[in-house]
This record gives sequence, structure tokens and C-alpha cells, in this order.
Amino acid sequence: MNKKRDISSRRLLSIAGMGWMFDAMDVGMLSFIIAALKVEWELTPDQMGWIGSINSIGMAAGALVFGLMADRVGRKNVFIITLLLFSIGSGASAFTTTLAAFLVLRFFIGAGLGGELPVASTLVSESVSADKRGRIVVLLESFWAGGWLVAAVISYFIIPRFGWQVALLISAVPAIYALYLRMGLPDSPRFTAVKNKEKISAFGSIKKLWSKEYARPTAMLWIVWFCVVFSYYGMFLWLPSVMVMKGFSLIKSFEYVLIMTLAQLPGYFTAAWFIEKFGRKFVLVVYLIGTAASAYLFGAAESTAMLMTAGILLSFFNLGAWGGLYAYTPEQYPTIIRGTGTGMAASFGRIGGVLGPLLVGYLVTGKVSISTIFMIFCISVLIGALAVFFLGKETKSKELV
Repeated sequence: MNKKRDISSRRLLSIAGMGWMFDAMDVGMLSFIIAALKVEWELTPDQMGWIGSINSIGMAAGALVFGLMADRVGRKNVFIITLLLFSIGSGASAFTTTLAAFLVLRFFIGAGLGGELPVASTLVSESVSADKRGRIVVLLESFWAGGWLVAAVISYFIIPRFGWQVALLISAVPAIYALYLRMGLPDSPRFTAVKNKEKISAFGSIKKLWSKEYARPTAMLWIVWFCVVFSYYGMFLWLPSVMVMKGFSLIKSFEYVLIMTLAQLPGYFTAAWFIEKFGRKFVLVVYLIGTAASAYLFGAAESTAMLMTAGILLSFFNLGAWGGLYAYTPEQYPTIIRGTGTGMAASFGRIGGVLGPLLVGYLVTGKVSISTIFMIFCISVLIGALAVFFLGKETKSKELV
């Protein structure tokens, strides 16, 4: 029985992870595409910031809408809808010739991404046993590093030679295969068990999140999601461009970011091991503090060696923290509001994803130093770590209800 369950868990992880990887490919390539579009479309820093921000506006809308839908029509159905929305939008964006059209499609791509990620972690959380739930969800998140790695490779070899349009078309093709695989994916057994027993309206779900019982974890999640997403998209979408600002060529910046991306994998794998050994709070607090310190060092770095070291540490700690956050979030709520709770926390966080890239664009325009900009992100991440430390409760080995 356990062996059968393990095989099922591995299949679920591989199918969900593949979709997650393609999502990461798109987001990862966007940072490189922004740098390429700056040259091709002669974009200002403000316009570059808006590309990243409109993507996050779509993610905020998608996480809210599809999170609510997941508690009504099922995790699997929302999973498929969001991937379809993302893959069509990604392919279509390769044919845009204006910034306005590109921004419209980025909104819909963002909506698909924003809806899929929290629903995927919810589905996986509800489908595996408590003793390995955290590890499996962190491993699901590790596919994100794989996607970023593929994005970095494609961006390094394809964009300079064949253009960003070809890169976007490549990213859209494998998503169709993931959609095919998901058609045979069973829905969450916990959702299936409760969907006909207890009905609650969308407004009732939102109201329940802020009831006396769940207000504290909801407040904690909203703070940490905002801080983490704000800093992540502010830093990582601008990473290739920041490298150029520090004096490296576009090709060289792609090469260095590719090396930094490799550090995401050990970040995930160590977090996956620690999360079942020491708990969710330990992983989140320690990895967020590591992220904050790395952000400060990256902003202050003046030599190539220091820049690379800080960038590698930033990737290691930041993505490990993301894995812990996706494992921790669904465990705060019961099944009837889990999709809503996870989706709304992610949605609120995406507001940070809107503000982060915009803030960098305006600060760069205002001639604010890179070290000051990264200090802002350092402080943001520390606030998230404090929220988990003081407001969070440990959920290691907790049975979901």
C-alpha cells in the first residue's frame, strides 16, 4: 500500500512539477527578454519596470479568482484551466510588435501563473501523507529552479542569435504536453471527500479567513507573502539588467545569471531535507535571513568575485525560502477554504510583485544606487522572517482536515 502511494506521489510530483517548470521558464526568460527589449524597443527603465509589474498584476488577479474557484470546481480543473491560459498567452506574445500588446498578453499569462502555483501546492499537499508532505511540496518547488535553469540556457544561446520571439515560442510548446499529462491526473482526495458534504460561498470563505480562528495565520501569511514576492520580483526580474548596469555586457550578464541560477537547486534540496527534520518555521526564518544578508552583499558588491558569491547565496537562500512558503501556506487552513486561503495569500503577495519591479525602475531613473535599492529588499525580507517567527505556528507532521 505504501509502495503504491509512493508511486502515486512520484507521478503527481512529476506531472505537477513539469507544469511548474514551464511556468518558471516563462518567468525566468522574462527577465532576459526585458533586457533584450530594452535594446530592441528602446525602453526606458520605467517601461521595463511595467513589464514585470503587469505580469504580477495578472498573477494577483489569477491567484484570487482561481483560488476561490479551486474550492468550488476542484483543484485539478483549475490546474488545467490555468496552464491553458498561460501556454496560449506565452505563444501569442511572441508575435507582438508593440509594448502595449505585449503588456496585455503578460497580464493573461500572469493570471494563469498566479492561479496555478497556489492551486498546485494545495493539490499536492492534500494528496500525500503528513510525514512527507513538506518535503514533497518543497521538491515540487524545486522544479522552479529547473525551469529557471532552462530559461537561462535558452536565453543565453537563443535570444542573442535568434531573438526573444523564438525563445517565447519554445517556452509555449512543452506546456501543451504538460496539459496532456494533467488530463489523466486525479483530483485531490481531500477535496473529493468534502465537496458534497459542506458548502460555503465565496464571500463566506473570505470571511472565514479573518474569523477569530484563522485571523492570525492569515495576517502572518499575507505579510510574509508580500515581503517575499516584493523582494523576489524586484531583485530577480532586474538581475540581468542590474549586471549590465554594473558594467557587464548583455551576453556576460546572461552567463553570470546562469551560474547563479544553478545555486537554486541545492537551496531547494537542503530546504526539503530540513523542513521535515527541523520544521517549517526553522526553514522559513533561517532561509529568509540568509536571503536578506545575501541581498545586502549583492547590492554592495564591487568586485566580480563578490558579485558572483552574493548572487549564488541569494539564489540558494531565496528559493529555499520559497519552497518552505509553499509547503507552509496550505497547512494553515481546512480543506473547505484551503484553496481560498492559499490563493488570497498569494494574491496579496503579488501586489508586492507589482510594486517591486516598478520601484526599481523609478529608483534607477532617479539615479538611486544599486546598494540602496538592494538594502530596501534586505529590510523587506527581514520583516517577512519576523512575521513567521512571532506570528507563525509550527505545522510539521500536522494532519490536514
